[in-house]
Amino acid sequence: MFNIVHSGVIPLSTQISFLGIGLMGEPMVRRLLHAGFAVTVWNRTASKAEPLAEFGAMPVADLADAVSSADVVISMLEAGPVVGLVIEAALPSLRPGVLWIDMSSTRQSEAQAFHMRLTAGGCRFVDAPVSGGVGGAQAGTLAIMAGGSAEDYARAEPVFAAMGRSTLVGPAGSGQVSKLCNQLIVGGTINIVAEALLLAQAAGADPAAVRAAIRGGFAESKVLEVHGQRMLERNFMPGGQVRTQLKDQHNILAAAAAAGVQLPVTDLVTQRYEAIVDMFPQADHSAALLGLEQLNTGQRVGSGPDQLP
Repeated sequence: MFNIVHSGVIPLSTQISFLGIGLMGEPMVRRLLHAGFAVTVWNRTASKAEPLAEFGAMPVADLADAVSSADVVISMLEAGPVVGLVIEAALPSLRPGVLWIDMSSTRQSEAQAFHMRLTAGGCRFVDAPVSGGVGGAQAGTLAIMAGGSAEDYARAEPVFAAMGRSTLVGPAGSGQVSKLCNQLIVGGTINIVAEALLLAQAAGADPAAVRAAIRGGFAESKVLEVHGQRMLERNFMPGGQVRTQLKDQHNILAAAAAAGVQLPVTDLVTQRYEAIVDMFPQADHSAALLGLEQLNTGQRVGSGPDQLP
C-alpha cells in the first residue's frame, strides 16, 4: 500500500522517528500521523512525548531505541548545539542510509557540519527549517525550506507534503540561509508594524482603523495581518517566542559576517529583541511592541490588559 503525495511515492510502512516534541513538534507529528505514517516520538523530557500516543504515535524514552528502526529521522530541537549533541548520541544506532531531516532553526555552518558528520557515518541529510508558526504546523501549511541533494530532497518531499509546502533552495545548509532570510524579514516587519500602530495611537488616529485602511496596499503583509491584530488585542501568548527570534537574529548576523555583508537594519532589530528578552523570553515575538512602548513613556496601543505567558 502506498501513500501518494504530489509527485512523490513513499510506502506507508516508512518508519519515521521524530525527535523534539515542543510547540511546533507536537502538531507536526499529528500531521504526519494524519497522513498515515508510522511515527516514533522522543523528547529529552519524555513526558512531553507521551500524550501523542493517543493519536497513534509510539513514545520511546531512550534515544537509541527511538532511532534504531527508523527510515527517516526528523529533528525539531531548540538550537544547533542541541541538534549536534543528539546526532552524536544517535549515530551509533542509525541504520545505514537513513535520511536525517533537521527541521530546527540553526546556523548554516552547523547544518553543513551535520551534513558532513552524517554522510561520513553512511547516512543522508537534509536541513529543512520551517515558517508558519504553530498555526501553520496545526493546519499542515508550513513553508518548508530544504537544503540538500536533489535525490535526498525527492525522498523527503512526500514526508514534507504531510506538513506543508516544501521548496529545495540549494545544497545542504541552504535551507537555513532561506529560513534566516525569512526571519530577517519577519523580525524587521514586526518592529515596523509596532512603530506604525504606536504612531497612529499617539497621533490621535484609531490604530485598528489605520491597520484596516492600509491593508491591501503596498504595506500589506502576513505580519500586518496576524501580528498587527495581536498587538491591537495585546495578545502576546507565544507562537514564535522572543527568545527564539533573538536566537534567529544572532544567527542572521553570523551568516552575514560569514558572507562578508553588513545588515544595519537587522543590527537594530537585534538590539530591540535584546532589550526585552530578559523580561519577556517566552512571549510572542510581537512583544516587540512592549519594548517600543517602554521607549515611549505614557504611550500604549489599545486599552486591554496584556496577555502574557
